[in-house]
Amino acid sequence: MTQAELRLCSLLLQEHFGEIVEKVGNSLLRTGPRPLRLLVGDTGLLPDQVKKALCVLIQHNLVRYEVQPRGSVEYEARSERILRILRYPRYIYTAKTLYGDPGELLVEELLLHGHLPMSCAVSRVADRLTETMEDGKTMDYTEVSSTFVRLADTHFIQRCPIVPESPWNTKAPPPPAPALAIAEKDMYIVPRLSLVGKGKRRHSCDEEEEREHKAKKQKQEGGNSETPPDDGIYWQVNLERFHQHFRDQALVSAVASRMDQTSSEVVRTMLRMSEVTTASGASHTQPLSSNEIFRSLPAGYNIGKQVLDQYLALLADDPLEFVGKSGDSGGGTYSVKVTWGPGASWAPPSPFPHPSLMPLFLHRFGSRCARIFRLLLRKKHLEQKQVEDFAMIPAKEAKDMLYRMLSENLVSLQEIPKTPDHAPSRTFYLYTVNVMAAARMLLHRCYKSVANLMERRQHEMRENKRLLEKSQRVEAILASMQATGAEAAQLHEVEEMITGPERQQLENLKRNVNKIDASENQVDETIFVLESFIESTMKRP
Repeated sequence: MTQAELRLCSLLLQEHFGEIVEKVGNSLLRTGPRPLRLLVGDTGLLPDQVKKALCVLIQHNLVRYEVQPRGSVEYEARSERILRILRYPRYIYTAKTLYGDPGELLVEELLLHGHLPMSCAVSRVADRLTETMEDGKTMDYTEVSSTFVRLADTHFIQRCPIVPESPWNTKAPPPPAPALAIAEKDMYIVPRLSLVGKGKRRHSCDEEEEREHKAKKQKQEGGNSETPPDDGIYWQVNLERFHQHFRDQALVSAVASRMDQTSSEVVRTMLRMSEVTTASGASHTQPLSSNEIFRSLPAGYNIGKQVLDQYLALLADDPLEFVGKSGDSGGGTYSVKVTWGPGASWAPPSPFPHPSLMPLFLHRFGSRCARIFRLLLRKKHLEQKQVEDFAMIPAKEAKDMLYRMLSENLVSLQEIPKTPDHAPSRTFYLYTVNVMAAARMLLHRCYKSVANLMERRQHEMRENKRLLEKSQRVEAILASMQATGAEAAQLHEVEEMITGPERQQLENLKRNVNKIDASENQVDETIFVLESFIESTMKRP
């Protein structure tokens, strides 16, 4: 794990869970798997604090545990899962785009709490949606639960592993930690619940305290406490399914830019038909016949069967091989190739021609270096004289640029001797792109960029802490006065507690924070491209 990843993971843990959880997570990231005793000694925290921090991290799938042969339990941080916190806004926005406000809030609640039962998630989302509605209108539980079922059917959410039932007659002592498991066929089965009810609005503070007091009293007495119908069945967000959706969207965009909109819609239909049946690491989707594709096309695309066959043939014959064809009986079957690695179906030989990556390269090295880099990607191996001729760049500049990229590990130099003595005069020196090293270097810089952005945002918030607190107090006073029906003159007088320069400072802060947030999301898109490329390349035999 690089220092940039460690720094980013620590910042994410601190921002989302606080200092204690960050200290425990940082210790596990630095030292690897450790038992509770060593973790307490390394962090200097109380054992109870470390246990609670581990509970939070396990709840959010950021730490895994394993029982050792001697009976001790070791805890290990999942760095790749911690880095996914950066992508939470994109998951939530995707759920909103596909399933509307109920889908957005369901995914948000599951990410916020790690995992939740269906009944709890539905009631929370219904209450939140009711709060945003006009007076007299409420959100019904059935509408939210139907969205929950759709999310499960499309595998965007899945059931959490559970403790398998042990036989009643066993006399063996319980293990130090439970081993959780779940069958793959049960991961997306939604329990049949009759969730009847409507969302509730928030009560005043006094009523809320009274309700909480009654609930605690009932829990202590153990009398009227009702067990939820889905008690013990917890759900979590399936991040790999979201990544598959992002990959499919990138593939559809690549087809649209290379061919036309109709071709991209044909590919989109094929991906949608096999989105649930295709494994996340598969190199291609499930094979489909042209008749199946024709029947599943959207109603707005009035193209005939013969035209569809022509589009499929064009996609299959394209040099990038967006679509693969197998067999000839019955017209053959077609599948979308979704591999990201070098020489893969739709991806170029490397991720660098991707539109989100080339601006980064241009900004750091300039347009002429980018021209040489593209040339080496296309020609694979070139001598320095060939680079000068093909790129039409003077010899001195080309030499400086090649050595600069060589020092950054973006290109490598390969020696091919004519004779065994490796004499320089009888040796070819060929430049080539070290694609994996360049991808890892760019990924490392992206992690550093996100960490810098997060620290900058925290600095902006610290510098304006007093002003933000004052603004929150004024907004709270205004809200309470509006609830009691105060006059406009009184409201205006309270608003003037924030002066003109302070208001301008708040607007500048809001604008800067929004820019930083947008920059984080843009860098994360680049991180996704690079991580997907590296992962698929490592999987290739």
